Amino acid sequence: MALYEHVMIARQDLSNTQAEALIEHFGTVLADNEGKLVDSEYWGLKTMAYKINKNRKGHYAFLRTDAPSAAVQEMERLMRLHDDVMRVLTVKVDAHEEGPSAQMQKREERSERGERRR
Repeated sequence: MALYEHVMIARQDLSNTQAEALIEHFGTVLADNEGKLVDSEYWGLKTMAYKINKNRKGHYAFLRTDAPSAAVQEMERLMRLHDDVMRVLTVKVDAHEEGPSAQMQKREERSERGERRR
């Protein structure tokens, strides 16, 4: 099976518990198709750079999965059909990083950027 990372943006008028329930729902979709949800993070309600479907904010969620491509395609299809989900991004990765994502880390914990070139 392949490793994937997904970022999902849900509508702003959902509550936090409804947004987290969406994560669980799509995790069960993967489980039904022989995949598994390795890790999930709820990033919260964030302001977007531009409006999407008349929404200025959105509930962001990050999912790490280990699933066959058919399961990922089915999950993406259901995400795109779901009324509460505005955007989905899926990326295939070689390995999942340990620990929280960069979005959830404090600024002090993040690795320093390399030196700037002139």
